[in-house]
Amino acid sequence: MKPPAPTGPATDAEAGSGVAETDTSRPRAGAARRWAARALLPAALALWLFSLRDVRLRGMRDLGLLQVLPVSFWIALALLTLGFCLALGDRRTSSAWLGAHALGLIAVLHATPALLYPTLRYPWAWKHVAVVDAVLRHNGSVPAAEGFAIYNDWPGFFQLNALFVRATGLHSALGYASWAPPVSNALLLGPLLLLYRAVVQDRRLVWGAVWIYYSCSWVGQDYFAPQTFAFLLFVTVIALVLRQLPSSALPRSGGRRWGAWPPGPLLAVLIMEVTIASSHPLTPLMLISALLALSLPRRNRKVTLPVLAAAVLVTAAWDATVARPYLSAHLDGLLGALAQPVTNIASAGVVGLSSAAPGEVLLSWADRGLTGAVVLLAVIGFVRRPWTRRTGLPLLAVSPLVALIANNYGGEMIFRAYLFALPATAFLISALLLERGTHSRRRREPLVVLPILLALLGGLVFGYYGKEAVNHVTREEVAAARFVTADTPPGARLVTLTTEVAGADMYYDRHPRIRLAGQDIDVRRRLVKDPVAAVQPFVARATARRPAYVLLTRAQAMECYLTGVLPADTMRRMEQSLSKAPGYSVVYRNRDAVVFRYVPPATGGGR
Repeated sequence: MKPPAPTGPATDAEAGSGVAETDTSRPRAGAARRWAARALLPAALALWLFSLRDVRLRGMRDLGLLQVLPVSFWIALALLTLGFCLALGDRRTSSAWLGAHALGLIAVLHATPALLYPTLRYPWAWKHVAVVDAVLRHNGSVPAAEGFAIYNDWPGFFQLNALFVRATGLHSALGYASWAPPVSNALLLGPLLLLYRAVVQDRRLVWGAVWIYYSCSWVGQDYFAPQTFAFLLFVTVIALVLRQLPSSALPRSGGRRWGAWPPGPLLAVLIMEVTIASSHPLTPLMLISALLALSLPRRNRKVTLPVLAAAVLVTAAWDATVARPYLSAHLDGLLGALAQPVTNIASAGVVGLSSAAPGEVLLSWADRGLTGAVVLLAVIGFVRRPWTRRTGLPLLAVSPLVALIANNYGGEMIFRAYLFALPATAFLISALLLERGTHSRRRREPLVVLPILLALLGGLVFGYYGKEAVNHVTREEVAAARFVTADTPPGARLVTLTTEVAGADMYYDRHPRIRLAGQDIDVRRRLVKDPVAAVQPFVARATARRPAYVLLTRAQAMECYLTGVLPADTMRRMEQSLSKAPGYSVVYRNRDAVVFRYVPPATGGGR
């Protein structure tokens, strides 16, 4: 017996069959729209590249790239969106053109920093490059890792990159890490298409969901990081699971029953589950939560329970063996967080704005506004499009809430929950905006949907480009960090003002680092009152053979100003105080950084 045909919106063929006569009666208008959509894509991309010629990066302040990108950049983004809407409204435009528009959006949004910046974006990406380099130096697990020991317990991403660096003959992952955002987003396009085509055959809804996903992914978890890699695998696993569910929109062939796992996809899912468990501590829990949610309907359990059981077993085995040192050291905190669900929700993602710069306050509210809009539109889509409730996507949209209740993940859990829910919420929004109606309604849709898509992109650029004054790293900052990590004696202690400093961890196994902004409140108060006295306990063990170093950079000063983690003038006063303090001498300086060496006065000079 054949399975029942999936219910849902009309397919392209079904929707188009009733309007063929109307379409052919207006060949000129349809052809004009089709050619306009095709012309807008190359025009928008050419204008985008033209707009990047003379961007003055040193003009970035509170609003990052938003302050320095020219008007032509924003016109290019609007033209690209208009072309996509026109292509989406024309059933004769091939999926290849829609895919080209999606890739164009990825290029404009995510390749822009890579083309503009002379160095790797994001201080956190520098940290991950440092881990890969350390793995290469030690040919495996890194000793004396201190705060980086967690990467020894979840080494999958770093080991794979070390293998790639060796295989390609590159010197370091730094050679390709800058292109991680556009490449990872382009690779994610395949799993997203697999996921959406598993629940609906209407290509308008599929490509609309793809566009909305990229238009709302403001969290920025697409750089060179284990989370980026694990999230790509997460979406792929979920897509393969949805393709096997009884509610799948895919046609069945070969007499295979609904819910049966073919050996190939099942093996692929198991391999990816092992890779996820070995690469990132949070993503396996998100995967288990998602599979649990999909297992709630009884009809799904034949598909979901085998892969759910495998995910639980693999995660438990990894955590009980390789990751045991980290979990044992933090067990009390993890168990304590489980007992405080209200506190976890209240503290997740909450950033104090009382001392932040005005632009930072605006960016924070823009992020919240976009997040709220995505949630609201998804809820409306769930209510107004009842057929989406049978797809499993609403269950996936709420499944990250389990992790949000269990732990605040250092204040970042709400951002991670948004990220893992976004593939599902993007589809619900697409169903709300783009489900087919009458022919007259379809002709108006580009005009109706365009402002909404532009508004979503407007919210995205605030969150994704607004903090670039800190995320951007100058050549001068890199040079200073290289000096203080590569050209100083092993074991020399390094002191920085803020936590994330690009390049400061490149030899973290050789140079222990003190992050003053991460110390307790008493130390920070002392730092504001008397910088030299605050730094002294951290450099007291310095000797002539093994001095201590203090690295101050432009980005650290900018972070203090933007976030208010310390008063905006802290770095300036600290530099002035150290310049006059006994034992401190400037050993490196350029326009964006200064390095002080400290040797106790009683021991004399030394290197």
